[in-house]
Amino acid sequence: MLSLNYRDARPIYEQVKDGLRHLVVTGAIQAGDKLPSVRALASSLAINPNTIQRAYEALEREGYLCTVAGKGSFAAERGGINTVRRDALLRQFDAAASELLFLGLTPEELSARLRAAKGKEMQA
Repeated sequence: MLSLNYRDARPIYEQVKDGLRHLVVTGAIQAGDKLPSVRALASSLAINPNTIQRAYEALEREGYLCTVAGKGSFAAERGGINTVRRDALLRQFDAAASELLFLGLTPEELSARLRAAKGKEMQA
């Protein structure tokens, strides 16, 4: 499910958070799927449960997960991703697109990349 890189400069909880977010976004974890319990995932990764809890809480704030008391954590519905995260990603996209255009990428090439990404999303 997840792998950690102890040589990565990012904290472990960020690696867990980014890895789980990637699994949700790519469809490897479907909306409504139950995630492993905090203790089970911590045990399988050989890390502190507080680290997993911190990642789960961050993903819940971003709208990627929802937690049901006594039931566990589940991947959120696609529309549940909050607007704060979406707006932050759009700002990053705008900056990246501007830089790519400055570096010589044509609007058509940028558009083709977006269509390719959409095609990958539809296949997932």
